[in-house]
Amino acid sequence: MKIIECPRDAWQGHHPFIPTEVKAAYINELLKVGFDTIDFGSFVSPKAMPQVSDTSKLLGKLDLSTTHSSLLSIVANLRGAETACQFEEIGYIGYPFSISETFQIRNTNSTIADSLTIVQRMADLCLQKGKKPVIYISMGFGNPYGDPWNPEIVMQWIEKLRAEGIHIFALSDTVGVAKTEEIHALFSTVILQWPDLEFGAHFHTKPLEWHAKIDAAYAAGCRRYDGAILGYGGCPMAQDDLVGNMPTEQLIQFSRDKKEFTSLNLDAFETAKAMFQTLII
Repeated sequence: MKIIECPRDAWQGHHPFIPTEVKAAYINELLKVGFDTIDFGSFVSPKAMPQVSDTSKLLGKLDLSTTHSSLLSIVANLRGAETACQFEEIGYIGYPFSISETFQIRNTNSTIADSLTIVQRMADLCLQKGKKPVIYISMGFGNPYGDPWNPEIVMQWIEKLRAEGIHIFALSDTVGVAKTEEIHALFSTVILQWPDLEFGAHFHTKPLEWHAKIDAAYAAGCRRYDGAILGYGGCPMAQDDLVGNMPTEQLIQFSRDKKEFTSLNLDAFETAKAMFQTLII
């Protein structure tokens, strides 16, 4: 199992502003844990997300000598992708591609058609700069806006984005609406259809629903999971305080129950977890 720790998703909507030095100290602890990837920051409008406006400053304060973890940054437009690609330390550039027109406009101020153009140009940039693009299929399991959704729509967009050179997809339960049957069916289908692609799960969940969602994805063959310590954060659009990120500590326990080898430093994880509790809660 690959576990992607997402401090960016945990604190992007948090107020008040967390000092850059404090964020850096926390991420440096996370780097010692040995996660596959750290989703550490985002190059988006400072007005839209003030908490991640210091992403470029963070990079200069991270000690990458202690880790094999890769860094991932989220972008919301081409300018963000161009900025992210300038930093050698960043290995992955992520973009939230919603198959809900309503949510794509709300989330990135772009239509789906505009977003496809952004992805095309972002994929070219990543190829030039030696980065790997990651596409989050936002609203991948349905949405509350009444836009059309079915598994065929998801698969149509994966095929289109694959043709643009995308090889890593995170199917995202953006507002925590996914049912276990849908999770298992969708992951089973896409993994069978495209064995050359990497599919991950970015679940937002209520506290009592995390295990069923992870178990359904795992049974279907998914081995890449996003999480955030204590399940903090999640999508500001969820409009439900109980819907947060997938708790990383639960992902770790699940991987141990399944006897998955993750080579994580659990002592370092407990140190990071304790630091997080003083940082944001």
